[in-house]
Amino acid sequence: MYKLYTRPGSGGFVVEAALALADAPFEQIDVPKSEAPDPAFLAISPLNQVPVLTLPDGRSVTESAAICILLAERHPQAGLAPAADEPARAEFLRWMAFMSCVLYPAALRFYYAHRYTTDAGGAKAVKQAAVAEMDRGFAVMDAALRGRDWLAGDAMSLADIYLVMLVAWHPDIDRARAAWPDIERLWARLREHPLLKTLNTSHEMWPA
Repeated sequence: MYKLYTRPGSGGFVVEAALALADAPFEQIDVPKSEAPDPAFLAISPLNQVPVLTLPDGRSVTESAAICILLAERHPQAGLAPAADEPARAEFLRWMAFMSCVLYPAALRFYYAHRYTTDAGGAKAVKQAAVAEMDRGFAVMDAALRGRDWLAGDAMSLADIYLVMLVAWHPDIDRARAAWPDIERLWARLREHPLLKTLNTSHEMWPA
């Protein structure tokens, strides 16, 4: 059985969605935020971050995008991503990498600005730069959705869920919804998805 180390409002949201869509049994372990983490948790998550997925064989995987890609490969019947031999697979991998390298780190810089500067008064500038980077990345994603229902192929994939998780973290959500109408169109559809509605009750990613 899988073990998922997570906490509400974290990147564990998309991993929980992946496991549920795959109908894969898992044990959920909530990890409280702490500056003095359990050494046993640091052994599987050296940066003291969630989510972490421990596989049935005991190996642990960090990084939400990597976990999503792995689960899609391990549970192909669930349709979590385009198959490896489908043209849309390239789009799926591209956007998962883009979001994990551009949007996710920008969100971390905004919410944990003190970690990204040694200047006691520098957090404000870090946050401003982080929002600018988020805005630049979401504009790219919005353009990618123009004229299409899903990011990769003709069906929902984990890339779509990953995107709406990230946009839900934008510090000015009303502006985000107005600025990127194609992302909002996707998000409106997924806000009505039965599984995501259920997950949102515990994660509180967006207003019910």
